[in-house]
Amino acid sequence: MSTVRELKATARPKAGKGAARAERRAGRTPAVIYGANQPPLSISLDHAEIRTRIYHGRFLTTLYDIEVDGKKHRVIPRDYQLDPVKDVPIHVDFMRLAEGQLVRVNIPIHVVGAEQSPGVKRGGAVNIVAHTIPVRCPPDRIPQAIEVDVAGLEINYSKHLSDVKLPDGVVPITADDVTLVTIVPPSGYAEETRAAAEAAAAAAAAPAAGAPGAAAPAGGAAPAAGAAGGEKAAEKK
Repeated sequence: MSTVRELKATARPKAGKGAARAERRAGRTPAVIYGANQPPLSISLDHAEIRTRIYHGRFLTTLYDIEVDGKKHRVIPRDYQLDPVKDVPIHVDFMRLAEGQLVRVNIPIHVVGAEQSPGVKRGGAVNIVAHTIPVRCPPDRIPQAIEVDVAGLEINYSKHLSDVKLPDGVVPITADDVTLVTIVPPSGYAEETRAAAEAAAAAAAAPAAGAPGAAAPAGGAAPAAGAAGGEKAAEKK
């Protein structure tokens, strides 16, 4: 069950860039609520509070009840804009949620079991290939994260989307079986593997070369040319 947070906002009587700049000068962040077949509602939020909510993490997957003039709107954040220089929020978009509506969200990956991974124990490192998974689900079933267990993963092996069990009601949007996490080898691993293979091949070839009779000529083999000539000379004498 998703946790619903509370936010208080004030309605903005005017829209546009000029009105938005005036809100920012007053220490507030302009925002808009849209969706559910209702007209957009321009609002403003306390700048310090919304900045804290955004920087806290999971902002775009958290449900909010925004109170505007005594009326609450159940929403989910869809986007926010940051000042390119100050890196502070300058505008937020909220989508109003209708009853029975499904939402599309990107759920972050959370890796577990790395300490038990044989690949990690041998010096490998966990490489997160896909940091989020796009899914569609009811608003009250948005998971905070999707766990990927790598406890049994060896070097050069991976976990894919098909290896992960998603919560009930959560459906992945992508049709591909994407790679989520892989264990990458440590530096020099390829050279060590090649050297070990060559050593094993040499060890396997050594007994064959030293086998009894391996270098002796086969029975009934023709004598050497010099030996044959000596025998003929002896017969003439």
